[in-house]
Amino acid sequence: MIGRFQFTPQALDDLFEIWSYIARDSAAAADRVEESIYLACELLAGSPLAGTVRRDLTSLPVRFWIVPPFPNYFIVYDPKTEPLQVIRVLHGARNIPSILS
Repeated sequence: MIGRFQFTPQALDDLFEIWSYIARDSAAAADRVEESIYLACELLAGSPLAGTVRRDLTSLPVRFWIVPPFPNYFIVYDPKTEPLQVIRVLHGARNIPSILS
């Protein structure tokens, strides 16, 4: 658990993959993206209904939040959990419906 939120094992794998991919070009850039993801999770832990429901992507009872200032990354989370459970952290170019099925 980190603060008022926790990552599922899949979300931790996502974070590692994202950081590793970006770090091939720049570890500093990878750190900035990772920090932005953590900050977004803290924000969501305090306002779990801030994200949007995306029925076009999944029928699961989860919400989506775009990571500012990196709009290609989505945080997928369960707003009803305490602490807030981060289900996945995904790049928007991935096949999100398939991943969440």
